Amino acid sequence: MYKQIQEAVEFIQNQGVSTPETGIILGTGLSGLVDMVSIEQTIEYADIPHFVTATVEYHAGRLVFGKIHGKNVALMQGRFHFYEGYNLGEITFPVRVMKMLGIKQLLVSNACGALNLEYAPASLMLIDDHINFLPGNPLTGPNISELGPRFPDMSRPYDAKLNQLLKSIAKANQIRMHEGVYAAWIGPSLETRAEYRFLRMAGADVVGMSTVPEVIVANHMQLPVAAISVITDICDPDNLKAVDIADILGNAAIAEKSLLVLFSELIRDL
Repeated sequence: MYKQIQEAVEFIQNQGVSTPETGIILGTGLSGLVDMVSIEQTIEYADIPHFVTATVEYHAGRLVFGKIHGKNVALMQGRFHFYEGYNLGEITFPVRVMKMLGIKQLLVSNACGALNLEYAPASLMLIDDHINFLPGNPLTGPNISELGPRFPDMSRPYDAKLNQLLKSIAKANQIRMHEGVYAAWIGPSLETRAEYRFLRMAGADVVGMSTVPEVIVANHMQLPVAAISVITDICDPDNLKAVDIADILGNAAIAEKSLLVLFSELIRDL
């Protein structure tokens, strides 16, 4: 895989992109940050060696390079999921490529359902920790020693400095942002009432179908990472309603306005 990473990096560098300082992964319905970028180069995933393609309708499937507040960024406009049929190495391949391109930190967003009933639709949660319920780990198999150690520490998977900066930005801009634990579920089917009860007992505040593999790989490479979840629906097993994708996207669009402030201000301050 290391050779494949190098080939992808070489291809991207040959497109004349500036060295990015911050990598950003945009979740479902959360592509508005692209509009804040002074775009210098856009590369389709399909054109990059060894990249797979995003199959989810709401994920564009391209790498965007440019500037936010004068800082070089690389945005994944669309991510990969386990439920699409990809393995965890394929899902996290772009994170490794962005690190090799030169990013110093990774910002991640996702859409999720709230298990914590104190949360409301269209609100935000800063991820402090996570639980991996996916059937595997992206570091399984031979270790790529050029990228990181065999047994990476995960005592603090989300960078304390970045999280504190985000909390300060939220306070300064009067943005209410919860802080809690994210659970990664397999998907694509949504969870049952019994599964929601199980996840709540396990200590999760929200549940989604992404983020954790990318964060594990970032930690393996000692790449500081911060992640914010957008709450799109409430997962109350005692009052569970059928999910409407239009409502999910609508709530994501509402919350995205605050998310854009948080990420753009953080990039400016870094």
